[in-house]
Order: sequence, then C-alpha cells, then structure tokens
Amino acid sequence: MTVFQILLPAFVASLILTGIHAYLGVHVVERGVIFVDLSLAQIAALGSTVAYLSGFDIHSTAAYLFGLAFTLLGAATFAFASFHRKTRIPQEAVIGISYAVAAACSVLVMSKATRETEHLKEMLVGNILAVSWPDLAKTAALYAAIGLFHFVFRKRFLLISTNEREAERLGWNVRFWNFLFYASFGFVVTSSVAIAGVLLVFSFLIVPSVAAMLFSERIGVRLAIGWTMGAIVSAIGVYLSFTADLPTGAAIVATFGAALLLMAAARALLRIGVHAPPAADA
Repeated sequence: MTVFQILLPAFVASLILTGIHAYLGVHVVERGVIFVDLSLAQIAALGSTVAYLSGFDIHSTAAYLFGLAFTLLGAATFAFASFHRKTRIPQEAVIGISYAVAAACSVLVMSKATRETEHLKEMLVGNILAVSWPDLAKTAALYAAIGLFHFVFRKRFLLISTNEREAERLGWNVRFWNFLFYASFGFVVTSSVAIAGVLLVFSFLIVPSVAAMLFSERIGVRLAIGWTMGAIVSAIGVYLSFTADLPTGAAIVATFGAALLLMAAARALLRIGVHAPPAADA
C-alpha cells in the first residue's frame, strides 16, 4: 500500500470528526460547559470498558451499545441537573466530578481484565489509523442525521446556548431541549471515542471553536474558521504521525495545541498592528 492509501482513511475520519465537533463546540463554548465532551467521552469509554470486561470485543456492536447507554445516562444527568442558578454549585462542577468518577471507574474495571494497559491507552488516544471505510460510512451517516436534526432545530439550540433566560421567557421547556442536545451529543461522542479516543475527541470539539473565537464573534465565520483549521491540522498531524512513527491521536492533539498557539500569537500581532500609534512625521 502507498502512503496515501494508508493515511487517507484517517484523514477522512478527521474531516468527519471536525465537521460535527466544530459545530457542537460552538454550543459548548457558548454554554460554558467546556469539559462536557471530555466527560461524556470518558463515560462512553467506561461503558465500552464494562462491555470489554463482560467478554465482548471492544470494537463490537455490543461494546458500542454499552457505551451509548452509559453516555445517554450521563446526558440526562447533565440536562436535568440545571440547578446551578438556584444553588452555588455550578454545572461545570457536576461535569468535572462525572469525568473524574468515570475515569476512576474505568481504571478499576480494567484492573480486573487482561491487557488493561493497552486498552486504557486506546481509550485515551484511540487508533484512528486503523479505521475502516465501512466504519467511516456508518459514522458519516450517523453524523449527517444528527447534523440534519440540529439544522432543523438550530434556532432553538442556538438561543438556549447563547441566551437561556430568553428561551425560558418564551416559554420553552429548556430542560427538555437540553436533554435533546446532550443526547444527540452523546451519539456523536460514543461513535467518536471508538474511532479517535477521549483526548482527540475533546481536541476536535474545543480547539477549533476557541481558535475561531480569537478572530470573530459571528457564528458562521467561527464555523468556517473551525472547519478550515480542523482540516489543515488533521492533515498535518496524520502526516507527522506516519513519518515520525508516532501515535496518530496524540500527534493530532499536539498539532492542535501548536496551531492554537500560533493563531493566538497571530491574533496578538494583529491587535498590536491595529492599535499601534501612527508614525510621527519627520
């Protein structure tokens, strides 16, 4: 096989992941629940780990359904635990606690299984180079369906993400719509973790959205920047992982970090140029 044939499925997987996660990342950043993806990804990994310990192959349909069931339970918890306005407990605290507990439970469960070290590593960084074209087709179809669902109800999801009080004033059942958002999020995360691992999924969600916010407040522009960044960074990360013989997921995550630093530096230089005083005439 040529290098192109080896790297192409991983690059296409990265494009698919970027497409849905960059969009969801806009909502996550606006809602201020930055670690919800990381938490749901870890919960999905816990479900797959339980399936693995129960005797199922980690890449089987049963393992996926275990992960999905755990994730939907987590999504329901986050959607209906919107008590942070009436108490001093922020929702991000609940999300962080859920992540820590899910991660600890994964370690405890895997301590009773064989080859636990390799499986834990795969949960964290995945093995995107091993993705197959049939898996990509199924994932793309699922993400397209979820994307269509979000497109149909885009006004409701966007208003709740940016101005939840206004949505409540209009009489919308915010908790119900939050559940639909987190449930659809859960379907995406469960599939993504199986392909890319927890850390890469989190990077696809947050880094393009944060980078785009450096340059624009408009949702459309932020999506365009996020999608472009995700595609370019994914291509570079996949290529570097192959040429330097590095784990692909970790290489893409590190490339995302480097790209974010470069974009932040470019933004700072642009601001300095804009606000610099004009040169005095001789």
